[in-house]
This record gives sequence, structure tokens and C-alpha cells, in this order.
Amino acid sequence: MNVSIIKALVIVVITMNTTLGLAQDWPGINRYAKSNAELAEPVAGEPRIVLLGDSITEGWAGQHPGFFQDGYIGRGISGQVSTQFLARFRQDVIDLHPDIVVINAGTNDIAENQGPYDEDRTMGNIISMVQLARANGIKVILSSVLPAARFGWRPSITDGADKIASLNDRIRAYAQREKLFYIDYYSALVEGPERALNPAYTKDGVHPTSAGYDVMEPLVKSAVEKALKTRRYCRPLR
Repeated sequence: MNVSIIKALVIVVITMNTTLGLAQDWPGINRYAKSNAELAEPVAGEPRIVLLGDSITEGWAGQHPGFFQDGYIGRGISGQVSTQFLARFRQDVIDLHPDIVVINAGTNDIAENQGPYDEDRTMGNIISMVQLARANGIKVILSSVLPAARFGWRPSITDGADKIASLNDRIRAYAQREKLFYIDYYSALVEGPERALNPAYTKDGVHPTSAGYDVMEPLVKSAVEKALKTRRYCRPLR
């Protein structure tokens, strides 16, 4: 057989295996499998907080590794939607036995990373994660979707700001109804009539820079401190 044909076949096989491997781990369960296995058991008196999210959370851990100490654990996976969060919730949250999980979901749902956006489905996934956490004695802090006027990788979506505002209203209302803390990243980071992510805190309009995370971190710490003082569930953060 011609050498060039053999090389081409090898490339096809490798590509197929890679694609199948990604499809088989669509939730990204293997992304943190090693880190999860190496994580020590929680120590009494030392709270553990998991931040569950997408590239915004993943980038946070990459840019500010110092923040992810003293019990803070980042479990963000770039590009993921809330359905994928839910699918890996046991491995990346429940099995780590945290005191608190901070959930930041919705950006990639609205950006249609996994198909058409359905606000009810996204909200349902968030509610399911809250219910799973509560069933396992984990306190929940919900957070707003960060502002974005547009998504660079999905220019066809022109009403993202409206969808973000609508989903945030529902997340906030649900948090208040269920007596959960709610972190309002949105109000702290939004700017202008387009309701964009303040350019002082981003380079691409979606992902925070180090300066953006500087704004977000005190909000998280404040909510966590208050949540840790409650006996069971959290009251909404106003």
C-alpha cells in the first residue's frame, strides 16, 4: 500500500478515536478526575467551597491560582453548558464533600454552544443542581450570568444581553424564594446601554481579565462567609 495512503489512514483513525473519546466524555468527567482523586478528605473546621462553572471559572483558577487556596476549589470547564454541569455534578461537587457550591451557569447556554437556547431548560438544570446539593447537605450559592453584549464565536446571536437579563431575573427570584445566597456579578461588571461587560475588565467581551476577577472575588468571599454562618440554607444576598 502506498505510504501516503497509510499515513492518511493513520490520521483518520487517530481523529476518529479522539472524536469518539470526546463524545464518550461529553460531560467532561475525566477533566478533573485525577485532581479529584488526589484531593484530601475535608478537615473539620476547614470549610471547602467548590466553584462550578465554564471557561469563566476555569480561567479564574488559571489567572488567580492564589484565590483557589484555603478551601476554594475551581471546577470550570471551557465551553460547557448547564446540562454538562448537571451531568458531572456528582463527580465534581458531591463526591468532594464541600460545605458550599457556588454555581455560575448560563453563558454558554445563551451562546448556544450545544444547540438552541431554552431558558426553561437552563433554569431546570440549575434547579436540579440545587436539589442535588441540598439532598447531600451542601449549601448553594447561585450567581448571576456575567454581562455580555455579544459572543465573538457566535455572531449570529444578537439578543444575548436580553437573554442574560431574563435568566438573571429568574435565578435571582429562585434564590430569594429558596432562601439561597445570590451573587450579583452582573451589576458589578456591566456597562453602557448595550449592557456589555465593562471593557476595563475584559478583552473579548465575555471573559474577565485579572482586574475582573479582582471585582468578583470579594463578592464570593462575602457570600461564602455569610453562608457558613447559617445553620442550614442561605438567605438571599441583597
